[in-house]
Amino acid sequence: MWQQILAVLLVLALLIGTLVLLRRKGIAQFSAPLGGMAAKSRQMRVVERLPLGPQHALVLVNVHNSTYLIGLSPQGCNKLDVLTPDTAPLPETNL
Repeated sequence: MWQQILAVLLVLALLIGTLVLLRRKGIAQFSAPLGGMAAKSRQMRVVERLPLGPQHALVLVNVHNSTYLIGLSPQGCNKLDVLTPDTAPLPETNL
């Protein structure tokens, strides 16, 4: 019986460890439970993240009604462009 309990605990620990690792690498994202009220009250949200390499990425961040294109690198982050509603690309639609 103790072997079964230990085996279940080991599997749970491995699952939690894998999720934490994936989240730190930016592969997995967790949202607030049930859509959460916290997501609706936020002033800033990440629209999209495009990895360019192991340590470089482009990120679209929406703050109020402006969308910023930000470049991330080991040296820091740089604002590359500001997309206003007139210049922002339309979202893709799946038909």
